[in-house]
Amino acid sequence: MKFKYILAVILPAFLFTGSTDRSAERSQPIPQTETVPAVSETTSAVTSTTATTTATAAATTSVMTTTVTTSKKTEPPADLILKCMDTVEAGTDISLENFITERNVELKDGSAWLNTSDIGTFQVEVPYIYKGEEFSQTLQYRVADTTKPYIFNQGKNSKHKLGKEFDLNNYVGFGDNYDKHPVLTYEGEVDPNTAGSYPLTAKVTDSAGNSVSWELTVHVVEEIPKSPDTIPRVNYSDFISRYQSDDVRFGIDVSAWQADIDYDAVRDAGCSFVMIRIGHFYSKIKLDDYFHQNLKNAAAAGLDAGIYFYTTDRTEDGVREHVRWIVDQLNGQKLDLPIAFDWEEFSNFQKYGMSIRDLNDVYAAFADEVRKHGYQPMLYGSKNVMETIWSEKSKQIAPVWLAHYTKKTSYEGEYAIWQASAYGLIPGIEGDVDMDIQYLTQKIN
Repeated sequence: MKFKYILAVILPAFLFTGSTDRSAERSQPIPQTETVPAVSETTSAVTSTTATTTATAAATTSVMTTTVTTSKKTEPPADLILKCMDTVEAGTDISLENFITERNVELKDGSAWLNTSDIGTFQVEVPYIYKGEEFSQTLQYRVADTTKPYIFNQGKNSKHKLGKEFDLNNYVGFGDNYDKHPVLTYEGEVDPNTAGSYPLTAKVTDSAGNSVSWELTVHVVEEIPKSPDTIPRVNYSDFISRYQSDDVRFGIDVSAWQADIDYDAVRDAGCSFVMIRIGHFYSKIKLDDYFHQNLKNAAAAGLDAGIYFYTTDRTEDGVREHVRWIVDQLNGQKLDLPIAFDWEEFSNFQKYGMSIRDLNDVYAAFADEVRKHGYQPMLYGSKNVMETIWSEKSKQIAPVWLAHYTKKTSYEGEYAIWQASAYGLIPGIEGDVDMDIQYLTQKIN
């Protein structure tokens, strides 16, 4: 996207403020207020109002700025520079350091986040330091939604059972950075009572008018065929041999799907740690049938343990309540590894009625609540969602557990654990198991 810039001048006097409060996860945005056309305010202190016009290649913008200082402060230099973005994208994470594009003073907190959660024109107070003195400048910016909706699942060759009511929402998944309810439409016709192949052109449009379209085919069939399992399995010993180095160790992640596990055999096969599912949430929380057994037996075998919670919750209050449930289940037991947040329901994401930004906020609430109870959070996700859904701010909150089933991942972000295969074979477990690599150079606790 292209950004316009605005020069917030260089005035003879400025308002002094203290620092901006921020949480440990840097999840609190810089305070903002919605603006009205520029007006100079009257105060009892010395004031100076200046109209400034700055020309750029894209546009010319005029901004009226009012600043205030006290007699105890040294006036900033006449050549003070604070250039900033004129327009930022809704729902994106932009630090103050990146929002300010040119300056000749020290920012008090350049890592603080700009508030982009609403559309409109806003003002932000930017604290800065000059020759040991603290000042604050009001800058104006606009938040706009120019991003097209994101398609998680195109439903390219969907199979629909003959005689069943047809709803395209059951076969595609999409979301938007800002809009909670983007609209799905399509051209073409599907007769669910007549077997055959039906080509469609689907389109998703958000509240700002941004849209994306694609082609797909729906096949109406008498019976939904089962996909053949042609995926090769990997022995755990071969997995270790492939990735062995001084800065890694190997683990697995398990749930009730693995049933009874012989952890002594797992340990003897070269496994050092295990991530255990504690439970999941759909319409209600359910404890994993093997959680307490897995946690006890893994510890008895000398394996380090962490846990993960699979959820479809879409509210911040909801995930905080679920963290408290998790803590109750642990009953004071310490963990060697983090508590991971596992949200994977992207194939029909639109059914949850939230924006991509909302989902990031839900994770931030989960991580915050985990830390409040003395545990370390972690974010689990595939390479695709790490690159498209989870924001940079979210990935900085806590260590990342990357899922990418390939021999060599192309993911360029940081991650502490790599789930490299879901089709491992290890002594002590009947059937498939996920295989993981922990990178010891990445701090995890």
